[in-house]
Amino acid sequence: MAPTALPTVRLPSGDTIPVLGQGTWGMAEDARRRKEEIAALRLGLNLGMTVIDTAEMYADGAAEELVGEALAGRRDEAFLVSKVLPQNATRRGTIAACERSLHRLGTDHLDLYLLHWRGQIPLEETLDAFEILVRMGKIRLWGVSNFAILDLEELLALPGGAAVTTDQVLYNLTRRGIEYDLLPWCRTLGLPIMAYSPIEQGRLLGHPVLREVAARHGVTPAQIALAWVLRHSGLNTIPRAGTTAHVRENHAALDVHLTEQDLAQLDLAFPAPTGPSPLEML
Repeated sequence: MAPTALPTVRLPSGDTIPVLGQGTWGMAEDARRRKEEIAALRLGLNLGMTVIDTAEMYADGAAEELVGEALAGRRDEAFLVSKVLPQNATRRGTIAACERSLHRLGTDHLDLYLLHWRGQIPLEETLDAFEILVRMGKIRLWGVSNFAILDLEELLALPGGAAVTTDQVLYNLTRRGIEYDLLPWCRTLGLPIMAYSPIEQGRLLGHPVLREVAARHGVTPAQIALAWVLRHSGLNTIPRAGTTAHVRENHAALDVHLTEQDLAQLDLAFPAPTGPSPLEML
């Protein structure tokens, strides 16, 4: 089935990806949910949510295996993202980690490979490995996750560093720190943000203001939280959905259009940053 067309974000490479994708953090941790999680990922593909984000860390590699099963026979429909742990991110270790991920995913290449967060290994080594993996055809593009501006500046100063494709960071109504500096800085560079945990793993959904705005629109609090993230240009987001019903709920958030009243009310309940703050992670 051909995926539905969604609004897109343009990457520095010229590729475009849908603004709404699928995360897998927390998947493959309960065998009883496996069939439903695979069905959810496949439905997401059908609905055009073709970015599928995973990592070697998630369920100790089992999430990658689950994604591989979900993509069997449909690999060319997905924009597949995985991540290398910082302790594995030496020149040799990154290549080995990528090959293990490819094996678990049942594919010969990743569309995007990220350094999961900044570690002790020099960025030059990881970048060298990324460039080798690109030349080998094992990854198409590379990027980073959980990088603050200072980390990105160091990366961009390295030979080849300007090829960075995205910075995947925590962003939602309760984690707005990037709005003060990182988000506008990345916009200036044309570097897209990939927002993870857009509904704070469900923790913000009981908030009375979020519930009030949702009731006004006749939608769920999760859809309001997602619509709030999706209103930004140059950003895509990757909520996890472990059931087909949850996938449909996430997809329907694309049709929610927040009013000035909504945004003002949400700003009062979840204030924007007034100064710089350390980059938050989950």
